[in-house]
Amino acid sequence: MSLDQPSRRALVTGLVGALGGGAYFLTRSGDTATKEQVSSFHSSDETSAFGIDLTGKPIMGSPDAPIQIYYWTDFQCPFCEQFERETLPELVPEYVESGDVRIVFISLPYFGEDSMTAAVASKCVWNQVRDSDPSAYWNWHTAIFEEQGEKNSGWASSENLLEYTRSVDGIDADALETCLDERRSTLETQVDTDAEQARSNGISGTPTFAIIDRGSGSFETLVGAQPKDRFDEAIEWVQKE
Repeated sequence: MSLDQPSRRALVTGLVGALGGGAYFLTRSGDTATKEQVSSFHSSDETSAFGIDLTGKPIMGSPDAPIQIYYWTDFQCPFCEQFERETLPELVPEYVESGDVRIVFISLPYFGEDSMTAAVASKCVWNQVRDSDPSAYWNWHTAIFEEQGEKNSGWASSENLLEYTRSVDGIDADALETCLDERRSTLETQVDTDAEQARSNGISGTPTFAIIDRGSGSFETLVGAQPKDRFDEAIEWVQKE
């Protein structure tokens, strides 16, 4: 998507904000845009189910939620964008806001160099806000998906990501630029480690979800932009096992 073209991100910039410390989804019905509050984000240094190190990963929802959803995602993945636009806003009010589910976001740069650039930028942004205003991460995350263009067309280059970031409330674009310049190699290694961990667990594409009962360890895996009813079924199944 060209930076010169009007986009839904223009609406996100105006509508995704921090009111009472929260972040917001942008949803649309026809030509009407509305806001829906999302749960706060938090960080963790646990090594959790599947041996996944949660350090450095944005987590939406209550730290004590009994169900955990691991979500492997790529900013260039059109089915990830579809999931976040269509299904995630339905899951959050029922499961996340209630304290039943927390969602761990894990970058899996499946589509190439620009995917890795976006994954590194995501880590930079999360590191920037996780201790002071973790929900601000969602403003950036949403804005980047709003700008999604054709895979490897350059829309997710460092230069474009910085340009998008300059209009995102609560994120310091200059700090992101410094992070990309100075910490890219270190953060790429972290992303590569996460990708290897995913492959060792049979995760080979995006979006992929592992729905896990943290008490029993029972889990189910979903692949693709699944509708909410598939998540309903998976959550119900792992709770019964």
